[in-house]
Amino acid sequence: MGTTTPFQLNPWPVFGFSDDARPALTRALQKGPAILVTIIDLQGGGPRPIGTQMVFFDGKASGFLSGGCIEADVALHAAACLDDGEPRRLVYGAGSPWPDIRLMCGARLEVLVERIMPDDAAAAALRAYTKTRQPALWLSDGAQRACTLVEHARPWDGAFHRRFDPAPRLIVFGGDPAALAIASLGVSCGHETWLVRPSGPSEPPPIAGLNYSRAEPSKALEAIGLDAWTSVAICHHDMDLDEAALTAALPSPAPYVGLLGARGRLPDRLARLRRAGLSEGALAKLRAPIGLDLGGKAPFEVALAVLGEITAVRNSDLTSPIPGLAARLFD
Repeated sequence: MGTTTPFQLNPWPVFGFSDDARPALTRALQKGPAILVTIIDLQGGGPRPIGTQMVFFDGKASGFLSGGCIEADVALHAAACLDDGEPRRLVYGAGSPWPDIRLMCGARLEVLVERIMPDDAAAAALRAYTKTRQPALWLSDGAQRACTLVEHARPWDGAFHRRFDPAPRLIVFGGDPAALAIASLGVSCGHETWLVRPSGPSEPPPIAGLNYSRAEPSKALEAIGLDAWTSVAICHHDMDLDEAALTAALPSPAPYVGLLGARGRLPDRLARLRRAGLSEGALAKLRAPIGLDLGGKAPFEVALAVLGEITAVRNSDLTSPIPGLAARLFD
């Protein structure tokens, strides 16, 4: 296998919490070459879908491909690929050359193992599109790679295609325990999370990874940005601040806008928004009361209901904005 030290996998696979390979790949390429492993074919079902990725770098791993069935073996091949730079296509399950590695789910999966160098042009393009929040398509056959805007994709024979949408973003308005719990769970779920508390304390809330703004609602939303991958949870206890946030968020491309508050006050809130000039189409997007009806009212029960509803909304609309492209690339 060469001279590279095998990658060590922690027996408690917290490395699998990350479902987006981009942050780990960016960190890895700042230090040197990285190994990117992608599920490129799956038959018979399995715990992880096609396109799932792991990154190996600096003796560590990020992401996971199965329920623990193949990661240790993949780590050995990743170390070999780091040594010689040769891509590998590995098959596990039916037809695998390693019958001793059993997939308990009964699936057959194929993974592509490839070495990415720090100056890789496709990786640089992926970083740029990630920063500007533009949907990008990663194409690779292991030896040749490209990354383009989705509408500019030009697949070639033998190349695998993997779409990267902008990372989910969550903007939470408020400062009470429910708002803090929603923001905290948003960070834990991998959202780029902001807490907005107009004229709030100068010190940010003690939640690692959370962004903080003290600006008024419209200015905060303008500075942060609202796009088709942004969710807004409004948890003020102030009618005027609620209205300001709703007036800015509801007409935007953000697919999810939720409002914390009593159901009985909703008609009055809607009437105020209509008087402010919001269309019925914009008002129809409002989720109020916020969150799935899970029956709980404790802060983290509310947070679970909100993140569950956001997840349901996000996963209900995965179609490509470019007509026909999804069918052309992925059917």
